[in-house]
Amino acid sequence: MAEEKRCSWCGEDPLYVAYHDTEWGVPQYDSRTLYEKLMLDGFQAGLSWITILRKRDNFRAAFDGFDPAVVAEYGEADIARLLSDAGIVRHRGKIVATIGNARAWLDVMERGSFAEFMWDFVDGTPLQNTPRSMADVPAQTEASVALSKALKKQGFKFCGPTIVYAVMQACGLVNDHMVDCPRHEAVKRLAR
Repeated sequence: MAEEKRCSWCGEDPLYVAYHDTEWGVPQYDSRTLYEKLMLDGFQAGLSWITILRKRDNFRAAFDGFDPAVVAEYGEADIARLLSDAGIVRHRGKIVATIGNARAWLDVMERGSFAEFMWDFVDGTPLQNTPRSMADVPAQTEASVALSKALKKQGFKFCGPTIVYAVMQACGLVNDHMVDCPRHEAVKRLAR
């Protein structure tokens, strides 16, 4: 992919470029994948995404592959273990929220699908935006505000509208690739 056409936010870091070229914006319909991404974006609050991306494998190992059924059972010993793990972001509030969010996820799954819950906020179809510059991309939208409120009502934490919009972008609920980025059309074709 031509560097000058790729979305500018990923820069030249090979890890970030690979993430942009293969993952970001691809519609995700798997409930567990959506849980993981929401948790990682919660950890990102106040940090850069590349920081989390570089630690993603460590997060997956530390949180048992982000298996909500396992994470929901974590107790104080697990919190202490995670707080001592230099491979992840050691923030007690975010760790505790991830455990509570696993329990909230399980509650949602008892009534249906977490993926359907999230996709309902875009009527099941990815929103196709046409940004020409980063100035055209909002930090949050009415849909992310509504989804954030709904998640909080379900008991989720670290899921404000800006975090939720980042998840929506990353997981393809919205296509915010620049219109001149080759991934814009590629991602658009992946919509169900």
